[in-house]
Amino acid sequence: MATITLTRPVGDLLRDWRRRRRLSQLELALEADVSTRHLSFVETGRSQPSREMILRLAERLDVPLRERNDLLIAAGYAPLYSQRSIDAPEMGPARQALVRVLDGHEPYPALVVDRFWNLVMANNAAMLFLEDVSDDLVRPPVNVHRLALHPKGLASRVVNLPEVRAHLVARMERQVSLTGDPELAALHEETKAYGPDVEEDAVHQPAHDIALPTILRYGDQELSFFSTVTTFGAAADVTLAELAVEAFFPADDETAAVLRRRAESGE
Repeated sequence: MATITLTRPVGDLLRDWRRRRRLSQLELALEADVSTRHLSFVETGRSQPSREMILRLAERLDVPLRERNDLLIAAGYAPLYSQRSIDAPEMGPARQALVRVLDGHEPYPALVVDRFWNLVMANNAAMLFLEDVSDDLVRPPVNVHRLALHPKGLASRVVNLPEVRAHLVARMERQVSLTGDPELAALHEETKAYGPDVEEDAVHQPAHDIALPTILRYGDQELSFFSTVTTFGAAADVTLAELAVEAFFPADDETAAVLRRRAESGE
């Protein structure tokens, strides 16, 4: 039986993206160097945008590559951006770069996640985060956002959970707003329901010296981390554009010493 996929008109999709970015037609028209009249005609379907016009508007609206392909398809054009598996031969150089980053970060944890927060790669030190959590949460695909917030996951070991949870919830809200992805929105609603509503006091805690630490119980010790997130610049492949490397650093000397001893012992 044939499957029919219904696609919304490209004008509707562009209007949604403009509103998501909280831009008026005039503001977007000025940024994209088009007339407000023409933009209005595109959004209402009275004018068919060219391929170049769609890409210009998408660039000004900071539309992710996956959704840029959707815009092109909705207008009747072929998608522009490829989407290969990270294991594909063509992705070899990028894959090797990720391995070098992960290995080079030892003995500190680092991991690679995709757009949906599924774990793609990790170094040995990151296995620390998979200890003493429910087996259900570490069966592939491991979702790092779910693992971090689930009561049977890392949440049970995070000392400063209200602050960390407020940060992760806010970060996911921004990502849902940026992408408009229903799968991410569903994950966001699921993980928000794991615990009490995020309190304003947790969101607006006084600033820490450098960055918000994640303080994790490890046996009878407490390990303190802060992290950085790195993405590929100017990626032209959907998969590559959606990958992010999160590297964790010790926030104190005690944590650094524990991680070094852990690496030396081969744990």
